[in-house]
Amino acid sequence: MTEFLILALALAEGLSIGAVFFGGLWWTIHKGVSSNHPAIWFFGSLLLRMSIALVGFYVVSAGHWERLLFCLLGFVLARLSITRLALPSETTEARNPKKVTHAP
Repeated sequence: MTEFLILALALAEGLSIGAVFFGGLWWTIHKGVSSNHPAIWFFGSLLLRMSIALVGFYVVSAGHWERLLFCLLGFVLARLSITRLALPSETTEARNPKKVTHAP
């Protein structure tokens, strides 16, 4: 029973690490695009987000590959969730009919 609880906590920690990583990426994109120095925003954010993720994985795994696997699974699930939340909705696309089309 305790092993199941530990793996469930590793999954939850992976979800939180992923939420911080990909939520921070989303925030950085919105801030960096309108900044006078976007390279600083993107590079600084990359270093900070990668540091948080790697330290988080190291702490959660504690030398056990099973915990690392569940943590990575939570990280990927967070990515899928945030990607789905960040996509524009159909109502937003209906209000903005300008679409970029690429010529073949």
